[in-house]
Amino acid sequence: MRGKRTSTYQIWEGIKKRCTSPKCKAYKNYGGRGITICDRWLDFANFLSDMGERPDGLCIERIDNQKGYSPENCTWATRKEQAKNRRNTRFVTAFGETLSIAEWCEKTGLSYYTVYLRLRAKKTPEEALKT
Repeated sequence: MRGKRTSTYQIWEGIKKRCTSPKCKAYKNYGGRGITICDRWLDFANFLSDMGERPDGLCIERIDNQKGYSPENCTWATRKEQAKNRRNTRFVTAFGETLSIAEWCEKTGLSYYTVYLRLRAKKTPEEALKT
């Protein structure tokens, strides 16, 4: 097993702390709301065996944000991919397609703030996304 200084080890350690330690600042958003780490992953060697070393530029991602950390529910993802799976990500359906506001902004060239304010002003999604 490689040393504690690897990014993979640090990611595992962070998962374990936020799911099991009430003293951890992030616990309220993880262990405190029922997000767990599977028993198998309480041992770093098992986590490493299941997930492999963290690929450069990727971070751990829970596929279903309501479920815990386990081999079936975790993958390595980019920050951009991970941002789509946050509890506070707002999705908008327009023109027959459902995307996050950030994805709509990327697609239309509009700023996030512009789309957000238009939606807040009760514009329809189609109106909010017009360039």
